[in-house]
Amino acid sequence: MTRTFCLTVLALTAASSSTGAAEVAPAASDFALPSIQGSNVRLSEYRGQVVVLAFWSSRCAVCAAQLAELAEQQRTYGSAGLVTLAVSVDDDLARARDYARQHAAGVPLLLDAQRQVSRQYQVDRLPTIVLIDRRGRVRQRFRDYRRTDNSYISQVRALLDDSGSTVGQ
Repeated sequence: MTRTFCLTVLALTAASSSTGAAEVAPAASDFALPSIQGSNVRLSEYRGQVVVLAFWSSRCAVCAAQLAELAEQQRTYGSAGLVTLAVSVDDDLARARDYARQHAAGVPLLLDAQRQVSRQYQVDRLPTIVLIDRRGRVRQRFRDYRRTDNSYISQVRALLDDSGSTVGQ
């Protein structure tokens, strides 16, 4: 009976690790990018907060609406520890600046003209949102974000509710 019990426990342990139950989310790659306002922004400065990285372009038809929604979300959840960083992948910096002025987002707008950060975060289409938890780990990617996607805001709320004291340590 004891041997059977031990084998069952081993089998269950192996099964749970093969399903990803014990997996740890990958660490978010740190970066520093200039903001449209002129100062540099470094991701690691926001450790301890939930970070939304929103990748956008002036050529993206839905990005303007998304930037407005993200600014509203920032106003709603900022006091709970949310930080939203909007990363432009435009190679034409003047166009990106003009677009940003026309669509004042109320969140830091960063310039990734060389697309180094977008490559680090595997951005292959726009808009893309990457959620980073309080411990600096990538928790979710949303490609082609749509306002009606309830899983996105549910994930944001769950990350805000997670104090970070027990998960992934």
